[in-house]
Amino acid sequence: MIRSFACAALALVLALAPAAGTRAADPAPEFFFKPNDRVLFLGDSITAQYQYSSYIELYLTTRMPKGNFTFLNAGIGGDTANGGANRFQNHVLAEKPTAITINFGMNDGGYGKFNPAGNKVFVEKTNAMLEMANKAGVRVALLSPNAVDRRNKSNGKEYVETQKQFYAPLKELAAKHKVSFVDQYAITRAATDRMEQDDPMAKKAVPYYDGFHTSPPGGMLMAHAILTGLHAPALVSDVTVDVSNAKADTKGCKVDKVLVEANQTVVFTRTDDALPMPIQKDWLSMLPYTNELKDLNWYGLTMKGLKDGNYTVSIDGKDVGKFSAKELAAGVNLGTVTTGPVWEQGNKVLQAINAKNALVSQRFFGVVMFNAPEWLSDVAAERKPAELKKRMEKIDAAQAEVYKLAQPVARTFAIKPE
Repeated sequence: MIRSFACAALALVLALAPAAGTRAADPAPEFFFKPNDRVLFLGDSITAQYQYSSYIELYLTTRMPKGNFTFLNAGIGGDTANGGANRFQNHVLAEKPTAITINFGMNDGGYGKFNPAGNKVFVEKTNAMLEMANKAGVRVALLSPNAVDRRNKSNGKEYVETQKQFYAPLKELAAKHKVSFVDQYAITRAATDRMEQDDPMAKKAVPYYDGFHTSPPGGMLMAHAILTGLHAPALVSDVTVDVSNAKADTKGCKVDKVLVEANQTVVFTRTDDALPMPIQKDWLSMLPYTNELKDLNWYGLTMKGLKDGNYTVSIDGKDVGKFSAKELAAGVNLGTVTTGPVWEQGNKVLQAINAKNALVSQRFFGVVMFNAPEWLSDVAAERKPAELKKRMEKIDAAQAEVYKLAQPVARTFAIKPE
């Protein structure tokens, strides 16, 4: 009896086990940023531009409208890993962040041939920052800088190769300290190499106005590289409507009142859990080099069973795009439209983020970085913490207003034949 029970148990185990040559699917990698994070972006002038950092912030705010994030920026023009390490305690850890991105290396490399001595300092100082962050229990995303665009930087052909060698140790450093790493150089280098083929004179696709400082398209290129490298979810929400039975399958949203009219017009109410990032018109030139944002900003609409022909999609009575029945059957991404009420709501969020970040910048450069002369040190020691707190309260109030703007609302979608 005991033997029979054991054989039966073994048979059950074998039946439930994966077949030979197969294994259970690996879980999706965990996204670096978490709700309630206090995020600090550390770096040089590219960080101080408030472009890639603001677009990362825009993604997190629209994708997690109840995320309760706080965002600070400690970028300084001309800075290096040496400067970052020297100010890490006062400019970074003193702000009590829970998550930091570190983006140094553009200036460290010297814009010329590979310099072994300079690289040694870069590695040592980056290592020091990671040690301090780990000791403080702060999550870190270590980034290699964006690749320079040799189409419009005079020494770009030389320096873009120096960059590859100069940043090579970062991956090993990240592994050593068990922190996240994004090889932004490799990702943006692949993109600009393609741009050279498509647009050799840099007339259309121009991510960096001087070859390395970002224009808004370059800020989006960098934000896409960083977010996807940190395993940001692609899905905003997705709706599939079967016209034959007026039923909808949804992800990340709710659909009510699907109405299919005799002329194939379909109307329904869609309430999303989140908003798509509002794609700026000057970002459009980067879409071919960022996977059309399918891996970052998928706001999907699929219509099954429509008769052949062309259809106009409108939201709350405003047209947002024209698609064929075949395109709609395959699924379209409304996350790349640049008009309509959903886009307008997201754009108001971006504008509010930019206004709030003016306060963040003023606090950093006017108060955090202020060093009083020795004869005023006693007064500064008393007043600086109070001023930092007062400024932070204004930033927090502005952030609360940003979140009010980011809350999704019910929208009426209509798909009408032309």
